[in-house]
Amino acid sequence: MINRRPHMPPGCATADDLAALRPEHDAFVGIDSDGCVFDTMGVKQKEHFHPLICRFWGLEAIEPQVRAAAEFVNLASKTRGRNRFTNLLLTFELLAAWGEVRASGVALPRLDALRAYCHSGLPLGNPSLTDEVARGGDPDLRRLLEWSLAVNDDIDRRMRPVAPFPWALASLEKIARSSDAIVVSQTPEAALVKEWRHHGLARFVSAIAGQEVGTKARQLTLASRGRYRAGRVLMIGDAPGDLAAAQEAGTLFYPVIPGREDEAWRRFHDEACDRFLGGTYTGAYADGLCRAFLDALPDTPPWQTAPRQGP
Repeated sequence: MINRRPHMPPGCATADDLAALRPEHDAFVGIDSDGCVFDTMGVKQKEHFHPLICRFWGLEAIEPQVRAAAEFVNLASKTRGRNRFTNLLLTFELLAAWGEVRASGVALPRLDALRAYCHSGLPLGNPSLTDEVARGGDPDLRRLLEWSLAVNDDIDRRMRPVAPFPWALASLEKIARSSDAIVVSQTPEAALVKEWRHHGLARFVSAIAGQEVGTKARQLTLASRGRYRAGRVLMIGDAPGDLAAAQEAGTLFYPVIPGREDEAWRRFHDEACDRFLGGTYTGAYADGLCRAFLDALPDTPPWQTAPRQGP
């Protein structure tokens, strides 16, 4: 979605739209949305994604394990914030390797079609998945698409509004005074636009880019490359995938640590933003923030590291 500024037409943020953005400032900030500006990731996962995983694949008998695996993959580990389809694949793979799940006798989904789609190189989202289903008619991909559409519909109809983190709001106001900014996200665009408009935040950004435009690295590159000097482009995110996107796009990165979001936004508002604008968001300062961020997110799920009971 392109915001309604005088020099920008309304409509969806296509790749061409991002490439056509023209600087108004000499600095640029890409901002993730779910779990970063809004405390929405837990709500969406626990109240919408996870129940529908159980329903669509008949996994109600192992619901506690499904929730534990999905929460680890999507909220509490280094895969936090990645694409819904790749993380669904990881969730099912964790379940398949979990002895307690194997002992239950519950049949887990076949993963060949999902794995092939995730590794296809396509922009992973409902549009490309719809095309794949129409092209081949694979029943497993059809179920995957029906689940994904149901998640979107459930969130659209039933999810309660979640306010932005207070210091995120103050930071967005500060960013807008000194930098060009867009939303960089893997959430479907319609949900992003609804959320940012509902809370009156769309005025702070030039574009709202969702999964339909491609990866976060692609969004950053399209919107900024060749228009800003080195060190004048920053990505703000709450997941290692955001850090990876910043590295791929050649930008700086500011981490919002899960569970300490408002503290991180306050530090950005009071300190890191001025460092970025002043050219001193570098070296030990920036590296230390990234180390603390990565250290807060484990690689191994707790049920694989818990000590054995008994003799």
